[in-house]
Amino acid sequence: MSTQHGTPHDSRRQSGMFRTKTVEQSILDTEEPEHTLKKSLSALDLTVFGVGVVIGTGIFVLTGKIAKEQAGPAVALAFVAAGVVCALAALCYAEFASTVPVAGSAYTFAYASLGELPAWIIGWDLILELALGCAVVAVGWSGYIRSLLDSAGWHLPVGLSGTHEGHFGFDLLACVLVLVLTGILVLGMKLSSRVTAVVVGIKVTVVLLVIIAGAFLISGANYDPFVPPSRPTAGGGGLGAPLAQLLFGFTPSNFGVMGIFGAAAVVFFAFIGFDIVATAAEETRNPQRDVPRGILGSLAICTLLYVAVSVVVTGMQKYDRLSTDAPLADAFKDLDQPYFAGVISFGAAVGLTSVCMILLLGQSRVFFAMSRDGLLPRVFSRAHPRYGTPYRATIALGVVVAVVSGFTSIDELAELVNIGTLFAFVVVAIGVILLRRSRPDLPRSFRTPFVPVVPLLSVAASLWLMLNLPAETWARFAVWMVVGFGVYFLYGREHSRLGIRSRQREKG
Repeated sequence: MSTQHGTPHDSRRQSGMFRTKTVEQSILDTEEPEHTLKKSLSALDLTVFGVGVVIGTGIFVLTGKIAKEQAGPAVALAFVAAGVVCALAALCYAEFASTVPVAGSAYTFAYASLGELPAWIIGWDLILELALGCAVVAVGWSGYIRSLLDSAGWHLPVGLSGTHEGHFGFDLLACVLVLVLTGILVLGMKLSSRVTAVVVGIKVTVVLLVIIAGAFLISGANYDPFVPPSRPTAGGGGLGAPLAQLLFGFTPSNFGVMGIFGAAAVVFFAFIGFDIVATAAEETRNPQRDVPRGILGSLAICTLLYVAVSVVVTGMQKYDRLSTDAPLADAFKDLDQPYFAGVISFGAAVGLTSVCMILLLGQSRVFFAMSRDGLLPRVFSRAHPRYGTPYRATIALGVVVAVVSGFTSIDELAELVNIGTLFAFVVVAIGVILLRRSRPDLPRSFRTPFVPVVPLLSVAASLWLMLNLPAETWARFAVWMVVGFGVYFLYGREHSRLGIRSRQREKG
């Protein structure tokens, strides 16, 4: 049976909520003129996107904060552990992205392997994850810019400075940032990649400067002990406790060996975003070769930078003396190096710009793919006739995120982003195993090694980190999923293009 013209190669589960969309049909849908995205990206562009979204303010803040509160100098090992979890997921993403080079990332992969309802669930999850992530980053960027403006003697009105410290206001800077980046994304991927390349170049230069300068200020005595003795965490009851504690009854601890793994669940937030590289597969000139390189290359670079910064900051100052607000900048100040504190603040502010842009990019591609499949209104699935970008989805989501970032507070959103990403990792890993069994004939330019061992390890590691998140985060996640089920059964199920084709075949 021919597969070149979109004829289903595998007719299993073509009806009902678990109908799968063949890889051939997914690729064929990308060739429809009104839904075709422009192919302009290279492996270098994708690597820059990955580094651009992963390296943000967290590298200057999270490293010291976790060292002081949870792991001591062994925070470097926590970053390695989180990097290993991401690497397991990255190997699965790389196989899928080279096999199904279509916009949508985990959503598209799930549609080809698990079926429509699981695909909808993961797409719905990704939209929340990326929207909240972008809003959080925009608010953080606004805080840095306000601080720089205050230093220059320019002060924004309180009512336009956002919601913080009990005061409710509109965050004008965060809103404007999102709208400007939305405009850049509409004008084309190549322009977006050029802007990102400049920003990433600046912030990686800042990070390397900090690592090199800090290396000359390291004292070996600060590494003793490298793994501080374990101590029980304070408080820790109710919904604020990790779900694993409530389920299994053990007392979580900071420091020690278990403290390293607990810290890994927190620093995992710093790695979020490398999977966004997969959402750009459809706009890559040679996706089978370049997407795996972009995913794995960006993850390797980011892990090395995180480990290097954590080694430097815990060597410059004893872990229990680090500040939690700006540990790296304050460590330089305490060692009479105020110049580098300013450089760090500048690097963080610049770096957050690319993080925000790439989160917007990923979200719009997932939304576009779901719209093209009919699970969301198809009006959002048209590509711009000149720029070849999903402009309607980009503008609609950009406006929503701009409003959310204008009125939101960043306090409790980060953990919700974490659980969404880990859930996507689980789905993709399971999908690799299922697609290997159902479609062994598919050409795979990149193959995940040691299947099913590596995907199963990815599932286990991701679930373990999920269990280390607070129970209240699980409760919020469950509410969003319930809303998603409602949208699917009220709209998506009936408007699904795959479902419509299936019903037409049954009638014909």
